[in-house]
Amino acid sequence: MTYRLPLEWLQPVKMSRVILHWSAGAHKCSELDKEHYHIIVEGDGNVVRGDHTISDNVTSADGDYAAHTRNCNTGSIGVSMACMAGAIERPFNAGKFPMTETQWNRAMEVIAHLAGFYKIPVTEKTILSHAEVQPNLGIQQNGKWDVARLPFEPKTVGARACGDKMRAKVLELL
Repeated sequence: MTYRLPLEWLQPVKMSRVILHWSAGAHKCSELDKEHYHIIVEGDGNVVRGDHTISDNVTSADGDYAAHTRNCNTGSIGVSMACMAGAIERPFNAGKFPMTETQWNRAMEVIAHLAGFYKIPVTEKTILSHAEVQPNLGIQQNGKWDVARLPFEPKTVGARACGDKMRAKVLELL
């Protein structure tokens, strides 16, 4: 059975996209994670709600929203995996808190539920990782590389490869 978010976490508003992140922290959700993301998936697959509702990101003009993606928060739902503290992009080192396969799989279930609930089509511009925001949407992101590696699957390398894997799994789960 696929994981479903509690319905009280979801509001009937128009959202345009889901952006997947990693927190660059430990496997447990921190208070900082809750400030910036709507939903956080811990290393063991536990799902935590952030401080901001999804409806807070209908607009960012009022300053009261989950600020997860530079210049791309309006209409965006921020989902993060609590992991990757100390990770290094090149040469790749996942750090002391690598993303787990359990965490990735749960994040895919969460994203599929969000895509279905908010009627967000699964495309490279609507279901994407933070690392794909700049190439896919043309919005500068200051070198963000989350999610461009899957520590549990070393052959999947690069933002596009990880994003394509994410989108394929989300489509499978819908």
